Amino acid sequence: MNRKQFLSLSSLGFAAASCGIVGTNRSLKNLAIQLYTVRDAVSKDLEKTLERLAFLGFKNLEIYGYNGTFFGKNRIEFKSILKNTGLKVISSHHRTGITDKKNGTFLQNWEKTLEDLSFICSKYAVCSYLSEAERTLENYSKLPEVLENAGEISKQNGIQLAYHNHDFEFMRMDEENNYYDFILKNTSPDLVKMELDLYWISKAGLDPLTYFEKYPERFPLWHVKDMQKDTKNFTEIGNGTIDFKRIFEAKEKAGLEYWFLEQDFGDKDIFESLSISKKYIKENGFFFK
Repeated sequence: MNRKQFLSLSSLGFAAASCGIVGTNRSLKNLAIQLYTVRDAVSKDLEKTLERLAFLGFKNLEIYGYNGTFFGKNRIEFKSILKNTGLKVISSHHRTGITDKKNGTFLQNWEKTLEDLSFICSKYAVCSYLSEAERTLENYSKLPEVLENAGEISKQNGIQLAYHNHDFEFMRMDEENNYYDFILKNTSPDLVKMELDLYWISKAGLDPLTYFEKYPERFPLWHVKDMQKDTKNFTEIGNGTIDFKRIFEAKEKAGLEYWFLEQDFGDKDIFESLSISKKYIKENGFFFK
């Protein structure tokens, strides 16, 4: 091992220690939320929103919107807010940059993004969404390479890359594949994990367990949200049609490490919805190890 490699490994070890992740046991009983769920509250007062989530019992976050700052805060300011509220960032959502040429995307200053994510102790960086302009055969064809390259750089910085789905990835690409299978088949299981959104795959009419069998241990992250029976709109966990008990029984086959409660929209105050979902989660302890 040369001096450069030693210093690199030493710095990673120091960062891990400062994040409190050395030798820790990853438990699923730490309630986590995708912060996009409370985006309106975040836009008004970030710290008060995080305090409210902490009061409700949330411990971990998945964040969104990094563009060189975290919700308008530099990394020192944001880490201070996390410390004050007792919350930890597990994962962060990002775009590819194929059509969206902005900071925080895989193709624009990605190493700087990873430095900031490491500073706040995030373990995952996730491709969050493909805009309509990106959903062309040409762009899908080069997406695996974009993900692989971003995943390689992420791995070198101690962060795992993952891909988050909606329903459009399950459209047919050709006679053999839908777009989701194409991504899975053409990316390294080590460099590109998947964040499976249980709502969107269910809305597309597909079974998560089928994918757990085809690609075991490829799905360390999940988005957990429910779907209304008639409208197929978002609803509180337990108020819809998704059989979470059946899905969570397959968590080891999936390789699940963390899951995030999310509700994109609803017909109630979002914090009331969170309380309903939390009550169902507590009453059905099958969510936890």
